[in-house]
Amino acid sequence: MFSRRSRLMRVSCVVNDLLATAVSFLLAYGMRVWVGQKHWLGLHGIYPFSAYLPVFVAIVLLIPLLGYLLNAYQQVELKRPRDIATDAVKMVALGLLALFTGMFFFQSQYVSRGLLLAFVLLQFVLLAGSRWTLLATGTWLRTRPENRRHFIIVGTSQSAAQLASLLEEGQNLGLELLAFAYTAREEPATPADLRRRYPLMPLDQLPQLLHSHVVDEVLFAVNREDLAGLEPLMQQCEQEGIHMRMHLDFLPQGFNHVFVEHLGQIPLLTFASSPQNDFALAFKRMVDMLVAVTALILLSPVFLLLAILIKLASRGPVFYRQTRCGLGGRRFRLLKFRSMVANADQLLPQLEKFNELDGPAFKMRNDPRCTRIGRWMRVLSLDELPQLWNVLLGHMSLVGPRPPLPEEVDQYHSWQRRRLRMRPGMTCLWALQGRSQLRFDNWVRLDLLYIDNWSVWLDFKILLKTIPAVLTGRGAH
Repeated sequence: MFSRRSRLMRVSCVVNDLLATAVSFLLAYGMRVWVGQKHWLGLHGIYPFSAYLPVFVAIVLLIPLLGYLLNAYQQVELKRPRDIATDAVKMVALGLLALFTGMFFFQSQYVSRGLLLAFVLLQFVLLAGSRWTLLATGTWLRTRPENRRHFIIVGTSQSAAQLASLLEEGQNLGLELLAFAYTAREEPATPADLRRRYPLMPLDQLPQLLHSHVVDEVLFAVNREDLAGLEPLMQQCEQEGIHMRMHLDFLPQGFNHVFVEHLGQIPLLTFASSPQNDFALAFKRMVDMLVAVTALILLSPVFLLLAILIKLASRGPVFYRQTRCGLGGRRFRLLKFRSMVANADQLLPQLEKFNELDGPAFKMRNDPRCTRIGRWMRVLSLDELPQLWNVLLGHMSLVGPRPPLPEEVDQYHSWQRRRLRMRPGMTCLWALQGRSQLRFDNWVRLDLLYIDNWSVWLDFKILLKTIPAVLTGRGAH
């Protein structure tokens, strides 16, 4: 339930999956060698383990990565046996697909198919079985009387009731609420909608309770005005080593990430409304660079062909460079294949009245500035391909909000500016919902929805769904 304990469970599951995968492969190899020695099913001996060592290392390291992409390590302590089995099936299936793909590219024809079949079956059994055993054992240990965590909640507000409800949900994780303490002069009503009634006591009786009962943690859910009066109690908890947590509902709302970070030795309470997982963001950047380099190399003949067609279609440069706003509003030069006449920017003011979007962005069906080859490129988004260079340079990402023009940003409302807090991308949720057919506000809300729910797996799904959306030209003009 608590994020720190959830991180511990995630790490435990990652180690469990690594060991389960390694043991599965070693057992499968041993079984295949034994069957080959017996010449059962017409099988013969296989290569020594040293030849399989690269495959072994690759699959062991790949499994936790796939688990992360599939969100198999999110809230693992709350997963049911069916969820555990589903996660195992997905990880094993994608792992096998990745393994076959690698064997195809590296011409690894020496790998025994019988070994792989045995490995997949063993891996599913060990992966699901060991994870269920790990979680079941952890639940049993936490719910033992000597391991349960006992809580006192200071406060009786709606926030205190929410905390109490969450503690009740975590009873199978060893969390137990003992009582409420109130700060008002008169005894308030006990928080409603709870599974049972809890003792309610004035704040001055709480020190005595701390000594007469086992209390591991005190949760504060009070108003800002009551904080000053809690200082003596907090000092006593600190002196006696009792864990304290404070509900921050009186602080600014709307931030998805609230955490304490140190600047030198100074603790700072930090509020953020964009993703803060540095490891995941670094992985996203690594994938961006790898895909951009690969795509630029593989698509170089397409680039050359489009460049020739653009020069034949109209006078002007092959590429169109435009200033856009990137991460945090930083400006960069976006690169595109030129799909319009050379003086398209000068003609824009004459066409503003034909704008089909209701916001600061400009979109127009059958824009007269487009060249014949340009219209075709824009429908299939081929004019966007040079932005792979922007991705490689770090100006953009493969997936992210559309990079706006500076003059568009100047017209943004405050809530719309948050879309600048994620590195802009070549595609995002809006590309799957009709592209130019969307109203501007809906466009922005989809970008904010992406930012609030971002994960590596979400990027992967968007990239996969973008391919048919682009090939069909749905919503593009």
